[in-house]
Amino acid sequence: MDNIRILVVDDESRMRKLVGDFLKKNGYEVLFAGDGEEALDLFFENKEISLIILDVMMPKLDGWETLKEIRSYSDVPVIMLTARGEERDELRGFELGVDEYISKPFSPKILVARVEAILKRVTSHEEETLQIGDITLDKMAHQVLIQGENIELSFKEFELLEYFMENQGVALSREKILNNVWNYDYFGDARTIDTHVKKLRSKLGEHGQYIKTIWGMGYKFEVNNE
Repeated sequence: MDNIRILVVDDESRMRKLVGDFLKKNGYEVLFAGDGEEALDLFFENKEISLIILDVMMPKLDGWETLKEIRSYSDVPVIMLTARGEERDELRGFELGVDEYISKPFSPKILVARVEAILKRVTSHEEETLQIGDITLDKMAHQVLIQGENIELSFKEFELLEYFMENQGVALSREKILNNVWNYDYFGDARTIDTHVKKLRSKLGEHGQYIKTIWGMGYKFEVNNE
């Protein structure tokens, strides 16, 4: 796992040490920040950060504002930590581009497993390009083009579009999408997918109509040839 660098952002030194120790034990290089401002300084100084673990409640600059700033420049995977278990916090996180969401208290082993799952998906894409309609998805470059114009997607939005395009014309239930795109025992509900689909459609503009809603079931990616 050489050169896989993870930024852990939490104002509690005990939590930083707990998470950091588990990550280091699994071979990762770890950077630490105690607040949002310090996190942004480290992020922009270190271009090789592969993933960020970000707490919500912090002094100076909270997790939400820190995430907004990061998403203005990068689609680096972000796991959000929060002491709150309220659904609206989770939905807000997904709206802002969170890739995974974990509520405190949590098992460090589960956190590491989710880190490994994300990084595995990031690094295991084969050199392959998908072309459907006006949309081109380059797995290796992690890039989406519409008629030659680059479309900025979050890590999870990219994975969702990739899954849709690989299953063109297939009716996909929300459960199947969760199992294949989130790829772990996710204790959420359909609104997680619906939130991502809404954001993805918006970013695809008029091509968002390629994602058809199948009422009572899920979605289907389909291009109408007229």
